[in-house]
Amino acid sequence: MPAPPVRFRVASVELFERDVTLRLPFRFGAATLTSCPQAFVRARIAFANGVTATGAAAELMVPKWFDKAPAKTAADNVSDLRTALVAASEAYTGDGTPRPAFGHFAAHYGELLEAGVRAGLNPLTACYGPALVDRAILDALCRHLGVSFYAAVRDNLPRIDSALTPDLSGIAIDDFLRSLAPRTEVAARHTVGLIDPITSADVGRRVGDGLPETLEEVIATYGNRYFKLKTGGDLEADRSRLSRIAAVLDALPHAYHVTLDGNEQYRDVGDVVALWQALAADPALARFTSSVLSIEQPLARDFTFAQSIAPLASARPVLIDEADATLDAFPRARALGYTGVSSKACKGFYKSLLNAARAAGWNRDTADGCYFLSAEDLTTQAGLAVQQDLALINLLGIGHVERNGHHYVNGFAGQGATAREQRAFLSAHPGLYESSHGAVRLAVRDGTIDLRSLAGPGFAAGAEPDWASLSPLAVADVRVASASAQ
Repeated sequence: MPAPPVRFRVASVELFERDVTLRLPFRFGAATLTSCPQAFVRARIAFANGVTATGAAAELMVPKWFDKAPAKTAADNVSDLRTALVAASEAYTGDGTPRPAFGHFAAHYGELLEAGVRAGLNPLTACYGPALVDRAILDALCRHLGVSFYAAVRDNLPRIDSALTPDLSGIAIDDFLRSLAPRTEVAARHTVGLIDPITSADVGRRVGDGLPETLEEVIATYGNRYFKLKTGGDLEADRSRLSRIAAVLDALPHAYHVTLDGNEQYRDVGDVVALWQALAADPALARFTSSVLSIEQPLARDFTFAQSIAPLASARPVLIDEADATLDAFPRARALGYTGVSSKACKGFYKSLLNAARAAGWNRDTADGCYFLSAEDLTTQAGLAVQQDLALINLLGIGHVERNGHHYVNGFAGQGATAREQRAFLSAHPGLYESSHGAVRLAVRDGTIDLRSLAGPGFAAGAEPDWASLSPLAVADVRVASASAQ
């Protein structure tokens, strides 16, 4: 049987966006999100015989996560993300060399980071553009070949190699990818933001849309057993709030599991250790602290690589998230005591796969197998964004994933999606979605998400957005659109 054609050029990349309104404000770190645009990418690839195929991707352009510099406004952040998208689209389409999917990523990775510097983008922001374009072109390749994302990666049709990660040169990447085995469901880890109501006593004016608003109501509605709790950097405020959350979780008749997310709110590891010690010293929090699985990105990214995390890591595993800006971040963090790294499709799915290969290789050489990937969220929305992120973490074998887009946004309705688009996704993914309260939305049942429909041809996408309903990306807002082409 002849090998499938995996080399192609990127013939075109189209960029769109659509506003998303949150039903509840989401406070993380120093930012409160109430609305932001979602970006959509449609890429067309062309093979040597003239055949073309089209694929797509989507992701929120969340301000104050990719770049938290005080000098930049939320509007500046969104403009920067648009700039990254335009730079990536120009780089990929401006080079007519036929390559495998990973080859396109590898060819432009360095230049897009450099272009980002010239445009005033930090590395995490600069990588947002190729992260979406890469997903769209792999979707196109999978559709052309009639294979799923799972099959494409396991057979290494993108031709992933260690060219950009020389520390992986001793690992057989093909063997690692072939060993990956997706599941049929994943546990949903519910996010509790810094201003989310915990009980009904915390609710002022209700949204009144029939969906859960408090932590107690979320548990009653969705049956979650995994939770991600935000901390704000103030020891007493964090201790008090976590104690109130613990009281709700301790009432559960079954085991629960927790991760703590500092969202870069600490400058010194000693401050985080002090919070942990305060929690561990409280007998009333014994069950709660024993349920904590890991601590995520407590230090600001500028301080992450300046000090050892060992004093905290001796108590609980610590992972990087925002500090995972470049392909060498995980090995650098490992040298400082971090054992985990987040997987987020918005940072690039190739990065997740390469980091997973690293963790597998390191775990073979350690007695405790302590290195891990944790599946985290960027308020991923119903449709392409949540599906592709879910497929990625599922292939990696991660058993629970932070999911908050369905809580803070009223399904497809909160995105302004047309009724036709909602019906199309519900029909293509009947186990993943449900229709309730006037909208199609992600279905979380007994704390789990049904992933079976993501195994079809393409990158976990059995339907497409209603492209005619989208607006072109606001390129007038892009300050340096052609940086990568210089």
